[in-house]
Amino acid sequence: MAEITVIGSINIDIVALTERYPSHSETLFGNSVKMLCGGKGANQAVACARLGKSVEIIGAIGLDPYGEVIEENFINNQVGTHFLKRVEQESTGCAIITVDASAENTMLVVKGANDSLTEQDIHHAFSQIESSKVLLVQMEIPEETVIRAMIEAKNKGMFILLDPAPAEGVTKQALRYADLITPNLQETKQLTGIEVTSIETAIEAAIYFDQSLGVKNSVIKMAEKGALIYECGTSKFIEAVKVKAVDTVGAGDSYAGALACALADEVDLEQAARFAAIVAAMKVSKLGAQTGLPTIAEVNEYCKENNLNYYGLRTC
Repeated sequence: MAEITVIGSINIDIVALTERYPSHSETLFGNSVKMLCGGKGANQAVACARLGKSVEIIGAIGLDPYGEVIEENFINNQVGTHFLKRVEQESTGCAIITVDASAENTMLVVKGANDSLTEQDIHHAFSQIESSKVLLVQMEIPEETVIRAMIEAKNKGMFILLDPAPAEGVTKQALRYADLITPNLQETKQLTGIEVTSIETAIEAAIYFDQSLGVKNSVIKMAEKGALIYECGTSKFIEAVKVKAVDTVGAGDSYAGALACALADEVDLEQAARFAAIVAAMKVSKLGAQTGLPTIAEVNEYCKENNLNYYGLRTC
């Protein structure tokens, strides 16, 4: 059975590259367009698989050509599809993404089949899951489905990693079942009301998560600045790995996937976060939420070339 179970959204991404975003009602000519596999759940599952872990995806796709492309992509990336639901009455989820010259992105998502994943589907899957160490879940599927997955995982003694994204889908109810959350700046503000602009305000937000929302462990992602690690009352800042960003789509998913892999190896949170920072840096330097994800061999080579260390590789 897989070391990591990922539950979440599965989409096809239509990605347009442009110098700048069009204003409201404005027409611009872009540079190029690509069709890529995406969705937060799918991205995180592929990230884990490329980093050498056995992983199962629990999610839903439509019975359409996009669904076929996605399923083939899972198989090619060695992601288990035993619990992949195929929905006849809904199309596969779709994200229309615009990436500008600064590598920032805007995104319009049509959930489609993702909203068809039910509590019954979760119960059926977990009745067959025995030895998975980590559950990785996000908020792009129905809230009741997310919570049911977290309860089932808790009953099996799994470590529950919640990526509380997107900000619009985050609810405080789901937080109480998580062992660790990984909000970005927008999600942190949505949940705490605190605008993180410094290490000090990140610590303030982490304390709020702990004392007001009952989340003892958090990693607050501060984009290109780095991340604030908070664990049972103590905090540490981890700097980002500096790279030239090409595409930030899927950066958070690569980070969450890398964290899940490290936690499955039972390393401490600081070491896990340092590994995740390397993986996320490599991801943003390439185009595509999944095509830009590095393999573990590529991570090792990158670390050797740039004199970087993580828990599984020492270059000094």
